Amino acid sequence: MVEYQNVQSTGNCSDPPSTPSFQTSPRLPARDCLRLQRSNVCSRAYFVVVMVFFHLYIINIIALLLYVHYNTGSREVPVLDRSNSIPPPPPLERQVTSRDLSMSADHPFRLPRLEGIRVGHTQMVSLFPERSHSLRTLSLKPFLFEIPGFLSLEECGLVMQLAQLKGMTPSPPPAPLASQEEQLTQDELFRLLDLNQDGLLQKEEILSLSLSHDGSWLGSYNLREIHIGLESSPAGALSLQEFREVSGDVFHHGGLESGLYGYNQVRQKSTQTRLYLGEGAHHILKSIRNRVTRLTRLPSSLVDLSEPLEVIRYEQGGYSHAHHDSSPAHPDSCCAHTHLAANSSTPSQIPCRYVTVLLFLNSVDEGGESSFPVADNRTYEEEALGDLSVQYCAKGNLKIRPVAGTALLWYNNLSDGNGWVGELDEFSLHGDCMVTRGSKWIGNIWINIDPDQERQKRYQQLVSGQQLRQESQNLEHSDLHQDL
Repeated sequence: MVEYQNVQSTGNCSDPPSTPSFQTSPRLPARDCLRLQRSNVCSRAYFVVVMVFFHLYIINIIALLLYVHYNTGSREVPVLDRSNSIPPPPPLERQVTSRDLSMSADHPFRLPRLEGIRVGHTQMVSLFPERSHSLRTLSLKPFLFEIPGFLSLEECGLVMQLAQLKGMTPSPPPAPLASQEEQLTQDELFRLLDLNQDGLLQKEEILSLSLSHDGSWLGSYNLREIHIGLESSPAGALSLQEFREVSGDVFHHGGLESGLYGYNQVRQKSTQTRLYLGEGAHHILKSIRNRVTRLTRLPSSLVDLSEPLEVIRYEQGGYSHAHHDSSPAHPDSCCAHTHLAANSSTPSQIPCRYVTVLLFLNSVDEGGESSFPVADNRTYEEEALGDLSVQYCAKGNLKIRPVAGTALLWYNNLSDGNGWVGELDEFSLHGDCMVTRGSKWIGNIWINIDPDQERQKRYQQLVSGQQLRQESQNLEHSDLHQDL
């Protein structure tokens, strides 16, 4: 009787079989076993490859996010209140050469305006690439800001040296109303108008500085005569001799209600001059102009065609009475800087200075504060305030001590509600306290804008051949930069 032995394999299917005489349990072919084992190896390799590619994909995503963050994020110095910081404007070179935005109903021209938030609020502005300046709100009526370190001490010294090289002239005492005597010779007036000191008067110089700085000015009729003579000159400019021939007796001195741009700013023991900020000027002066453009975010064409930098030195005992830099609009007057484009004859010309930037060029030993006597008052009642032109310093609500390199910026006009210049802000009344020890150096930069937008456009075309334009920059300001 044959006995069958049931052999059970305990090893793997590829192990050599035991050698009984008879095998009753079926066994898979070796080739099938090998195929099954290779399939397991391939699955593990496929899993490893998938995981490697997955991790590479995640790493690439993270790297892309970091690249976008560091190339579009702010490069300014870290600020505690990051939500309220002003994004840096694009480089100034792009502002000047950018494409125009037409002044149409679809794209109305709107003047950007700094927002004060609250008194004591500090925000950051970028005046240089890779560098920030703090902008502190000093007053909300008017909007008044302080920018420490706007100029370096070396730049302050250089501006004072340039002013001395140009020549400082004393401020004349106010003339009585009955005395309408001439104060300047033709040669002196020519030197005042010759901003770039090249010995010739170009159209831009005559149009942009039709009024001198000491209370004397060119009459509208005689200024037109000079302009006609300029147009007939083959060289397109007037030499001193040609200016003598076409000017004649074109200027006279105003009284207490006239003077500079229609008013007389009384200064005692002070000397002053004007420094041209345009092309051909010293590179420091052009840099100051560029900083003002970046700070205000106004179109460069408006800043470039405004008044030159006025440098004033107050000796010990020197001061200036409280006054407004701009003037209220009047039907019988027009802006001094655009009166040739007014196409009408007006008996008086007024200053239209939308923004004032005041530069402290030295630190005064004693006195010499800049005073805003009615800043942040609840109301402005001229009769109740008394004679602030004399008492402005003792009774001033806000006094700022001069510190070399610090700048002040304020708006002389309110908004008209449509993105343009409105009425005079009467709270912008200010003056210079008496210097009790040492001397005081300041620089005034005024940005001239006519409340009549059409007249400002005509002036832009007349002087530069270009229309008023908005640079193609990001005008979507934060809470600190808003449109009028």
